[in-house]
Amino acid sequence: MNTLPATTDRTAADKRQQRHELGVFLRSRRERIRPDEVGFAPGGRRRTPGLRREEVALLAGVGVTWYTWLEQGRDINVSAQVLEAVADTLRLDRQERNHLFTLAGLQVGPARGECAVLPPSVQKTLDAVTPYPAIVLNARYDILAFNEAYCRVVLDLREIPVEERNMLWVTFVSREWRCNFLESESMKLHMVAGFRAAMADHVGEAAWQDLLERLLARSPLFAELWERYEVAAPSTRIKLLENATAGVLRIEPVNLWLSQLGQLRATVYTAADDETEAKLRALAGGTLSAVM
Repeated sequence: MNTLPATTDRTAADKRQQRHELGVFLRSRRERIRPDEVGFAPGGRRRTPGLRREEVALLAGVGVTWYTWLEQGRDINVSAQVLEAVADTLRLDRQERNHLFTLAGLQVGPARGECAVLPPSVQKTLDAVTPYPAIVLNARYDILAFNEAYCRVVLDLREIPVEERNMLWVTFVSREWRCNFLESESMKLHMVAGFRAAMADHVGEAAWQDLLERLLARSPLFAELWERYEVAAPSTRIKLLENATAGVLRIEPVNLWLSQLGQLRATVYTAADDETEAKLRALAGGTLSAVM
């Protein structure tokens, strides 16, 4: 049986979905800018918050019809130079700019593959950084590897079924973990924003779409955060983690990109102060009694 037409149809559908995501993203960025911030009078009746399409087109130096078609998800030619002007007008940061280019089908960096199986050397490396908790995730937040320190300090992933070992699923759906990061609201928003940014490279892929649909169906909070259309890169700021045995830990993530393996990130949670360092070493050695 000839499957070429079906494959072609699927590719066309994926591109339409990607253009739709591009339009939604542009609207969300346009609506967050107040007219008076860019020199327009704040008065007058506006159907939506933020800038109008014609105002964005004027500031970016592009045609109103062209920009309207871009937001409508039409199949039009988009150059890097013009898209840069739109990004500047919408005041996009680096991550948002990369997201915009990816959705528009313009390469913003070298193409990267996906690695399904990790070499033993990766696990040896994670074990070697003990007492620091360490974990390896792919761009979809699938949990690919972790060390004993992670299980002792953050969450015992050995108790999580293999099919549920996805950090988004664990955070928003799984009953096995009450998020112990004290700033959990901002952390969850950042995770969803990171997932949206990564998904721009995988629009229409079955595994990504299936995870998204299951998260939207099972977690009202995820659905709410997804509708904000935020994009972000992995954070490296100090986090506060409440451990049942050690109390509050100040940990600082270090992200190591395993570029030779594809879109994989090893995150090592280092101690941000001497007290946390001592607690992590005691937890790793099993010598710390519960904090009263």
